Amino acid sequence: MAGHSHWAQIKRKKAAVDAKRGKIFTKLIREIMVAARLGGGDPSGNPRLRAAIQAARAVNMPKENIERAIKKGTGEIAGEAYEEVTYEGYGPGGVAVLIESMTDNKRRTVSELRHIFSKCGGNLAEPGAVAWVFERKGLIVVSREAIGEEELLDLALEAGAEDVREQESEYEVITTPEAFEEVKKALEERVSLISAQVTMVPKTTVRLEDEKSVQQMMRLMDMLEEHDDVQKVYANFDIPDQLMEKVA
Repeated sequence: MAGHSHWAQIKRKKAAVDAKRGKIFTKLIREIMVAARLGGGDPSGNPRLRAAIQAARAVNMPKENIERAIKKGTGEIAGEAYEEVTYEGYGPGGVAVLIESMTDNKRRTVSELRHIFSKCGGNLAEPGAVAWVFERKGLIVVSREAIGEEELLDLALEAGAEDVREQESEYEVITTPEAFEEVKKALEERVSLISAQVTMVPKTTVRLEDEKSVQQMMRLMDMLEEHDDVQKVYANFDIPDQLMEKVA
């Protein structure tokens, strides 16, 4: 999954730009609202809300914005009614694409997503078409310069991690969702983390090796992630690093 890992690095750089122009604020505010609506406004008893607040603080969202979003979610003040909807599709070469969205108008959202897929050599699929390709896992990324592989492996596995994967410039620590917080805490005591999140990890990958398909796939990912209603996009492409760097 070298190419997929490289895409993750590109996404982290893009996130910094998105934070500056406020786009990421919009997505995080929606997540905070929905988390508060479903699990209550107290982060100590609502893990999803706690994670959303941590993500918001990481991009320097003002405290008053966070508090307002929580109150909108709990109904203390009026706010938009967002609904969580998952969409599935196929990208170029049969790449599986899973989209987590929050929308106040499902008809509009599905129409716009269908249009995006068609422009990028893919198509929107029926529910259940590709969801089976992914499984929810904790994913913690650590720089290879920050710690040795053997030390990281011992530390992560002792804390309850499932696996440690070596990438070109970083390590990926894989956990179950239940063990994520404990493993994250253990690693943070020893090393700075590049990123840490519970995400959807593909069980299998589809390798793209021609430039046109890679360009279409990157355009599809960009357009989906730019869409206001889209919270997260997962895909199971595998692209050689050299080709990924050329296209990116």
